Amino acid sequence: MPSSSPTILFLHGFAESREIWTEFIREFPEGYRLLVLDLPGHGANVHNMQDYSMEAQAEYVAEQLREEVADQVLVVGHSMGGYVALAFAERYPNLVAGLVLFHSTALPDTDEKKANRDKNQDFVRRHGVGKFMDSFIRPLFAPANRDTMRDQREQLEAIGRATPEATVLGGLEAMKNRPDRTKVLQEATFPVLFIAGKDDVAVSTESLLPQMALPTQSHALLLSNVGHLGYLEAPELTRRALQNFAGVVFRAAAK
Repeated sequence: MPSSSPTILFLHGFAESREIWTEFIREFPEGYRLLVLDLPGHGANVHNMQDYSMEAQAEYVAEQLREEVADQVLVVGHSMGGYVALAFAERYPNLVAGLVLFHSTALPDTDEKKANRDKNQDFVRRHGVGKFMDSFIRPLFAPANRDTMRDQREQLEAIGRATPEATVLGGLEAMKNRPDRTKVLQEATFPVLFIAGKDDVAVSTESLLPQMALPTQSHALLLSNVGHLGYLEAPELTRRALQNFAGVVFRAAAK
């Protein structure tokens, strides 16, 4: 039988792991069932995949939910985790009670972004994952936080360095090739929350504003002095927004 507790599923981003959510969910109110996954090739998940596409990762998520005997879930996806969440919602809309795009987007890569993915792949092949993480993580923080949040930056760098090269290369390729999924937002029968940082160099606020108008029920949190890492840069605000949104989602699901 599916769990009777409202379930929230957390999906981390590229070269991250389930560890990114540890502090974020520590003070989450009781009454929710929290599922926190390592996506294939990340963290402690040594699941061997040849295909790192968003569709393949979404299918992996579906398999885990079947094992967890989870019914409808609120899916929270950070960055690449949001791309996976959108692919999951496209394939299994009946399993989605709500969707949170946490510094993520339904748009595909631009030509410029695709070229940058290629450059990053080339750098990783020539210099390794460790060197790549030395320069990849810091710009994801807002300028105001890059020097003051050193411990958090080093934590993410350590998680990134522990990610296998095959996973990093596969993830970059999969993100580069992901399709436009704005139709998922247009056709969503579930509420959607967008959490965006005004200093996000990876997902611009300007690109998100038109997407926020697409779902029938859309919620948004736009944060100043926050980059791509709101769960670290503004944990109280983003946690409260998610808790309030979960209340909306599961009250609606209970009707």
